[in-house]
Amino acid sequence: MVLAENGGHHLPFTQRAKPWLNQLAKDSGFAVDYLQSPQTITAKMLEGYQLFIQLDYPPYGWGDSAEAAFKAYIEQGKGGWIGFHHASLLGEFDGYGMWPWFYTFMGSVRWKNYIATFATATVQKEDSMHPVMKNLPECFSIEKYSFHIRLPLNML
Repeated sequence: MVLAENGGHHLPFTQRAKPWLNQLAKDSGFAVDYLQSPQTITAKMLEGYQLFIQLDYPPYGWGDSAEAAFKAYIEQGKGGWIGFHHASLLGEFDGYGMWPWFYTFMGSVRWKNYIATFATATVQKEDSMHPVMKNLPECFSIEKYSFHIRLPLNML
């Protein structure tokens, strides 16, 4: 399941990510379903997915029932989560308050500025034997925005 932003000034990010995800799914033998609004998220709907990808969709304005369904999905280990771009935008933005559970889920990260300035960082592999590290160099650079990955323990 991919929750993808369908507008705004970061739309090019989503437009570039979707073909990549679709090709990855085709090459790896899995399916991708896209949502453009979190209001349709329910516990029943999430039962059909092993992974929830939050693709440039902020963690606010979801609504109580969608928040409760997502929280149960994660806390009960029903699936994993990967967030890109705005997925970790935590603070009081666009007239929305902070989602307290998601704030804790993200390690109590709080953005002071809406849009990060360009930044680079060096990533060091700590566990070369882990499957997600396959084919990655021991050290590599990343640029611009941050990303977060959370998987339940039974998926590691």
